[in-house]
Amino acid sequence: MEPGSTLPQGLNARQREAVLYLDGPCLVLAGAGSGKTRVITQKMAYLLRECGYQARHVVALTFTNKAAREMNERVRALVDPRLLRGLTVGTFHSLGLRFLREEYAGAGLKRGFSILDATDAQGIIQELLATTDRARLRAVQQTISLWKNALLDPDGASRVAQGPDEAEAVRVYRSYEATLRAYQSVDFDDLIRLPARMLAADEALRARWQSRVQYLLVDEYQDTNVCQYQLVRMLCGDRAMFTAVGDDDQAIYAWRGATVENLAQLGRDYPSLRLIKLEQNYRSVQAILEAANRVISHNPKTFDKTLWSELGSGEPIVVTPMDSDLAEAESIAMRLSAARFERQAQWKDFAVLYRGNHQARVMEQALRTLRIPYTVSGGQSFFDKAEIRDVLAWLRLIANEDEDPAFIRAATTPRRGIGQGTLQALGTEAARRGVSLYAVAADVSEAVLPAPRQREAVREFVRLVDHFQARAARRGGAVPPLPGADVQGDLLAFDPDPPAFDVDPVSSEDPARVVAAGLADAAAGIDGLRGDDAGRVLDDLLGAMNYERHLYDTLDERQAQSRWANVLELLDWLKRKADEDDMTLLELVQHVALVTMLERADDEEPDAVKLSTLHASKGLEYPHVYLIGVEEGLLPHRGGDDEGDVSEAAVAARARRIEEERRLMYVGITRAQRTLRISWCRKRRRGREDTICEPSRFIAEMGLGAEAPGPVGDTDPDRTLDRLKALLKR
Repeated sequence: MEPGSTLPQGLNARQREAVLYLDGPCLVLAGAGSGKTRVITQKMAYLLRECGYQARHVVALTFTNKAAREMNERVRALVDPRLLRGLTVGTFHSLGLRFLREEYAGAGLKRGFSILDATDAQGIIQELLATTDRARLRAVQQTISLWKNALLDPDGASRVAQGPDEAEAVRVYRSYEATLRAYQSVDFDDLIRLPARMLAADEALRARWQSRVQYLLVDEYQDTNVCQYQLVRMLCGDRAMFTAVGDDDQAIYAWRGATVENLAQLGRDYPSLRLIKLEQNYRSVQAILEAANRVISHNPKTFDKTLWSELGSGEPIVVTPMDSDLAEAESIAMRLSAARFERQAQWKDFAVLYRGNHQARVMEQALRTLRIPYTVSGGQSFFDKAEIRDVLAWLRLIANEDEDPAFIRAATTPRRGIGQGTLQALGTEAARRGVSLYAVAADVSEAVLPAPRQREAVREFVRLVDHFQARAARRGGAVPPLPGADVQGDLLAFDPDPPAFDVDPVSSEDPARVVAAGLADAAAGIDGLRGDDAGRVLDDLLGAMNYERHLYDTLDERQAQSRWANVLELLDWLKRKADEDDMTLLELVQHVALVTMLERADDEEPDAVKLSTLHASKGLEYPHVYLIGVEEGLLPHRGGDDEGDVSEAAVAARARRIEEERRLMYVGITRAQRTLRISWCRKRRRGREDTICEPSRFIAEMGLGAEAPGPVGDTDPDRTLDRLKALLKR
């Protein structure tokens, strides 16, 4: 059989070359809209159907759950299911989780180690910093994350730290790592850092995993950091049987540790690297691609690449100056309505893209005024709000007492005399015995916590959890008293013996979903037990938590009111759901787990205009795009504390930031399929003042002129139709 005989005829010459090349390491430089996902999935199919690779020896990695799901669905449509058994298609984090589940002992972890998400980790860092300054807290957490992604342990970080702020971050990093070890926990960065470090240090371990990963495919390679590149190298070894797919012009994540230098480093580490360029674009008309090519040409190039299309020249790109950000939003809302009517399009065919989340507010107001449906991408989920997570941590712990992250959050929020010292002592004993934090707390001894006050605080917390566990497993009947109450009564013996916390580690799920899946499993494992009235239990739980007082004691009144309102909204929703479906509290916990997983899923888009930051828009496409706020200081964003510094290092840092902002502009331009409208404001409201603005340098680099501003400032419904008709005639 001729190689590639099973491949579809629709592949172009460069795509076909990329699929068939198996003589060594391969870098596919895939421009925006050039069909890179098709190349990766067709190559997986080729490996399995024609080249004799067993699915369990093929691994495909990407960065997002959505991309992994799409890749998985496509390859399953191409290959006989019998050939797919054992195939790994997932994220770097999911592969790291699989590794640590198998190699936990070598990492110094117990089998049931916990995964802390960013919010859980932030709570530990806040305790170590002893600060309520959220900006400082985020900065230290980001610095520690960047060090981990660069494979720097606390000692390594101390050698590169500069200034007092980073010196303090090193101190916190060292204590943070000790705390994680005591808790027998890892954070998201550790899911990649620990496997990379272990593979580099252990030759036998490395050989074993290299025998399992016989061909590796990596998507969005330009987004890899030092740690991820090390993991790729350790898995591939000297055989170097891999295909990396990436685009240096779409490298926009330096702020979270990604380095575009990894693309150039491939050629140095693998001299026999085969470079294949995908330059034919299947998404956009030529006018849009020419503008993208012109703007990105101002960046220094690792690889030359020019996008082109056979979709026709298309409509010219329009640049419109606006008097203000309010005028910009009103004008775009009216233009969008007119365009939808004129083109007989759907609302979801339109996207409004911007540099920062703060730009969405005025745009939302204008769309609501004209009753235009919209969705906001990248906004915070209701279930990700701190106050919601605080309450749900109690429900998670009641459902599964062995879930350590839930124990940590519930025990410390609100504060109840259980601090980091107590938790470290419990964590050390839990690691020694190979059990959960709750198991140690349930029979805490003087040897573990010498101070009587510490022991009593832990015992009181355990009694409270036991009480609500018992009530969660009842339906009707007498309500057992809260710990310390005068009323006598027997607590129902409650040992649900939930199934071990487990989830397919190579699925395209991130660790946040792992937590939700574990919660659902725990609730599902309670067979035949029926609980107390869920609404009454929830009311009593919230009262026992004393959460309202906690909010007002730790926040200003306005913030406390807002967060308490969210808690009451959650409570009302939970009670209503329990009443409608006759659920016990444990059944309700299972339902909440399902809801949070579904909310994070990428379901079919509603018919609504998409509002999105440029970062969140990467990988997406829309027939008609409005790119707003294209001004100096906004796009490119003015960032960093070195604006006035003329030193060589500061000048170089600013140049790198501008290059990344230019790549971000390139990403925005190439989201558009048919039409692109760009706008900038002569003045923009910042706080209580109007700031004079200038058009972005990127507009000039695109070689575009400007039209006069459209009608603005009045969205009275009686006059809007006249304006829409006028716009249609233009």
